[in-house]
Amino acid sequence: MSFAFPRRIVVALSLAALFAPAAHAGDVTFEIKNSHPNAMRVELYSQDRDYVWPGDGKDFYLDDGETKQLPISCEEGESICYGAWVDGDEATYWGVGPNNKEKCEDCCYTCSGGETEEIDLVE
Repeated sequence: MSFAFPRRIVVALSLAALFAPAAHAGDVTFEIKNSHPNAMRVELYSQDRDYVWPGDGKDFYLDDGETKQLPISCEEGESICYGAWVDGDEATYWGVGPNNKEKCEDCCYTCSGGETEEIDLVE
């Protein structure tokens, strides 16, 4: 009885795993403080793929004066920008704003583990 057939399967599976493209997962926590007198909504947008956190048509909600830590899982090296806006007033925004539509300076972070510095959103 020969064991060559199972060995071929093991070799084939090993080669497939070796050459399969791997997306390395990472985690980052955005720490966001709402220093505006009104409540706000926040979303996090990947700049490297079509992805938004928390997703599914939802957003993060911060009361006035509230600080939240928003932990997400992302792809290592991915650029992620925050977009925030006053609840009920999308014209008052920070970062890339609602739906990732605006340009920003200093509102994007690289997925490389750890936590952002506190992002203080003020008037």
